[in-house]
Amino acid sequence: MPQSQDSAFWGNAAVLASCFIGLQVSYVTWGVIQEYIMTKSYGTGMFPSAVFLVCSNRAIAFLIAFAVVQRRRMAGTLKSSAPLHQFAPASISNVCSSWAQYQALKYVSFPTQTLFKSSKIIPVMLVGKVLHGKHYKLRDYLEALLITAGIFVFMFSSKTPSKKLGGTGEAHLEMVGVAILCIYVLCDSFTSQWQKRVYDRFEVDQFQMMLGVNGFSLLFTGMSLLQTGQGAECLQFLLKNEGALLHVATLSVTSATGQLFIFYTIKRFGPVVFTLIMTTRQMISLVFSCLLYGHQIKLASMSGIFIVFATLFFKARRQLMASRAQTKVDSGTK
Repeated sequence: MPQSQDSAFWGNAAVLASCFIGLQVSYVTWGVIQEYIMTKSYGTGMFPSAVFLVCSNRAIAFLIAFAVVQRRRMAGTLKSSAPLHQFAPASISNVCSSWAQYQALKYVSFPTQTLFKSSKIIPVMLVGKVLHGKHYKLRDYLEALLITAGIFVFMFSSKTPSKKLGGTGEAHLEMVGVAILCIYVLCDSFTSQWQKRVYDRFEVDQFQMMLGVNGFSLLFTGMSLLQTGQGAECLQFLLKNEGALLHVATLSVTSATGQLFIFYTIKRFGPVVFTLIMTTRQMISLVFSCLLYGHQIKLASMSGIFIVFATLFFKARRQLMASRAQTKVDSGTK
């Protein structure tokens, strides 16, 4: 390998390693703190509002995006933007999915949430078919069914005998949690597909998207907190509980840094590499959650986890190979 190519290889490897570490640190920390805030009691009780957490996360992300967009505007390098109302649908679905992600932890365990989030490939395919008229191959549907089967195996084998027999109490709470997680995967799937629609129709970059979506999200969550009085309640709670204040601040910062790493990784290395990194992140988060919060996972449940993550890795690897093959074809035609 020539020296210039060797330097380029190691340069790309260093950048990829930085993106990998940045995403893992940001989102594993975010996941650990998220679970603590929503499931543990502070000095004066449980944290009052999931909407407040969404609002605080969006505030930091909005400020970062605003600073970048303003700098580009002053430098004259800003692309033309989309009409403001185009960002609203993705913002609404993003707020709903974020709220559901926090709220679900009151009813189901973090491992259950993590596995269930992997099932969003199914609504992503459905929304993609409706919004963009996409067509999927048989293997795509088979992979989606395998992931669904893995989640079913995990959730069913994790139940106690009383839950399997349809008892009330914990079983009812788990059903509420599953319903909330369904809201999450549907809304999250719509968010990414609508953003792709805006990217395709208008000349916007990732920071303009980040600014528009987070701006509306901040508006919607702020209005909700004012109307319900939860904003003042949460501020009083944070003043009385310094630990909660530190956790909310950490959650907001890691959420914002995670978004930045997401945008850069996808732009530099593509969505397939990003998917592999985030699948690894889910596994690491699940391990940390079990170690820190004492979740017990049965051997049968482990088989469900294996089915889900093995399918995700196989799918991402297949897509990566196809992407590399297409790159070679494109290079050969030039």
